[in-house]
Amino acid sequence: MNAMHVLVGASELTAWPRGSVLIVDCRFELADPGKGERDYREAHVPGAVYASLDRDLSDLSKQGLGRHPLPDVPVFARTLSRWGWRRGMRAVAYDDAGGALAAARAWWMLRTAGIDAAVLDGGWRAWREAGLPVESGAVAKPAAPAVTLAIDTHAVMYYPELERRRTDAATLLLDARAAPRFRGDSEPIDRVGGHVPGARNRPFSENLDADGRFKPAAALHAEFASVLAGRDPRNVIHMCGSGVTACHNLLAMEAAGLTGSRLFAPSWSGWVSDPARPVATGD
Repeated sequence: MNAMHVLVGASELTAWPRGSVLIVDCRFELADPGKGERDYREAHVPGAVYASLDRDLSDLSKQGLGRHPLPDVPVFARTLSRWGWRRGMRAVAYDDAGGALAAARAWWMLRTAGIDAAVLDGGWRAWREAGLPVESGAVAKPAAPAVTLAIDTHAVMYYPELERRRTDAATLLLDARAAPRFRGDSEPIDRVGGHVPGARNRPFSENLDADGRFKPAAALHAEFASVLAGRDPRNVIHMCGSGVTACHNLLAMEAAGLTGSRLFAPSWSGWVSDPARPVATGD
């Protein structure tokens, strides 16, 4: 494993003993929520289970917490048991978007539960380009014993704390959305365009090279250090549209050795669910 132990290469993953690692296929498309699972059933990394962003990595029944609210801890614990995870197992998540769609979100959730987790660098594309074996159909994992998760609650932030922190000069609120959405030039998904006043923009796409793999740790460190401008990484709060691609920036910082940043889980979709909250536009 490389880059501060949060990224793993395809060839390296093949060397890990089967049964010692939970592999999670997180392919997902917002415009077609069922496509990722269909693609998984057609072909996936051998032994991988499928995680739906909507069904397994979110609780869409929650209101006012953005488009992809986090599931409650006991619910996620049952999901892990259904996937066959047992204490002592590592976990690796992948998708077909360089980790940006849901693999980084799964990694973050696993990590906050105290699980040794990583993202497959380059994802499904890297696995296929390496000519590695695949399998088809759903993987039936024997349910593992029920687990009790000890979640790092400090890793996630909600509205009251963000309101207290966002005007503090020591705090950096970093938005992972594409620049046109951040500026408010266009907003294809949420109620209104723009950003939380005081936020800075760091599109998650800037974490990847032309092959869809993460840039070297040294390059990521230099780029984020420039954005942080001397701030402690522990005072960085990540957000995006719904708390998914924000995890990509969080993962990139961890890969660069800039540890301890946090997630504003409701993100932009949650922020604008209350029309009374302020909205900024432009850079």
